[in-house]
Amino acid sequence: MIFIKKTNILQILVLALVLSSCAKEKKKVELSDDKLPKSTLPKMKPLNNELPKLTAQYVQSKKRSIDSFYSKNWPNNSLNGSLLVAKNGQIIYEKYEGYTNFKTKKPITATTPLHLASVSKVITAAVILKLINAKRIDLDQKVNTILKEFPYPDVTIKTLLNHRSGMKNYAYFADKKEIWDRHNILTNQDILTLMATKDIGLESKTDTRFSYCNTNYAMLALIIEKVTKLSYKKAMEEMVFKPLGMKDSFVFDYENDKDSVVPSYKGNKVEIGKDFLDAVYGDKNIYSTPRDLLKFDRASNAPDFLNPKLLSEVYMGYSNEHKGIKNYGLGIRMINWDTGQNFYFHNGWWHGNTSSYITLRNEKVTIIALSNKFTTKTYQVRKLSSLFGDYPFRLDKEE
Repeated sequence: MIFIKKTNILQILVLALVLSSCAKEKKKVELSDDKLPKSTLPKMKPLNNELPKLTAQYVQSKKRSIDSFYSKNWPNNSLNGSLLVAKNGQIIYEKYEGYTNFKTKKPITATTPLHLASVSKVITAAVILKLINAKRIDLDQKVNTILKEFPYPDVTIKTLLNHRSGMKNYAYFADKKEIWDRHNILTNQDILTLMATKDIGLESKTDTRFSYCNTNYAMLALIIEKVTKLSYKKAMEEMVFKPLGMKDSFVFDYENDKDSVVPSYKGNKVEIGKDFLDAVYGDKNIYSTPRDLLKFDRASNAPDFLNPKLLSEVYMGYSNEHKGIKNYGLGIRMINWDTGQNFYFHNGWWHGNTSSYITLRNEKVTIIALSNKFTTKTYQVRKLSSLFGDYPFRLDKEE
């Protein structure tokens, strides 16, 4: 009996050691899965010292033309926001006018982050493209292989990027009281759960037509989180903002930032408050400055930003089932004229915030306009493109 007891004790000790070892190993795996090492994240790289250096004569000539446009577009310095024009990464013209807050009269400056609205999509797309470039995900990968509860089997990362998924806009279906209680703040995960559990059908069959839809980019943000094992906010910091020195850029955090960020206003200067849709990110909710966006623009035009094949797919038009010059690539809008000239840009509008980001790739020109007081004049800065290349926009023509 004593021998049997000793054997049992020995077996128990061995089993305990094995289980302890397994537990440690399991804990090790869980820890390694919890947060991806920063060194493995594909990061954007700055593009510095672009040549040729602009001459003083060239800069002065362009400044005069831009200043004339500014005076016509925003008479009496009525821009409430910021404007920047640069070539070869060198700033030719910048202007900061108006107030971050009409009550306190705090002025907008070069370091004032304003809401980018849908220009945020360009940055979301850049991070997704870097992950594709690093072979962490595939462009044609089905979304439901990454987000397991995603209910639409034919939707791919590509059809999210180019707005051909066929999904419905979350702002419309979440607005129905039987779907969502508007007293509760909606999150990206809530959108996914609602689509999976509330029988939210597609608006059109996947990849049959272009339909601009914010839901696409809310899902891309969740994919970034799933793949990087970081929050979208942290992923943006580690992959874009910190590497490029974008010190005045951040992702809006509803709970922490709602009372401190620059508010937005109607055209008559009435403040527009936050609502239940303001916590959703990826499609919007990046705050930045023109100087920071210039850094992003030049980095996304660097030779090593993406491999050539993937880069060519970014600037390919995917919304041409109906003949026309307006098109959409992978996270970028475009106009494709019959002359062969192409114009790449993205506009944004959320609450009173309007934004315009223009990248003239051949001319290495960046044009950025941001405003926190509603105005469509922000979008008129595209006319400045005619100062740098063969673009059929007239500076003296009213639109």
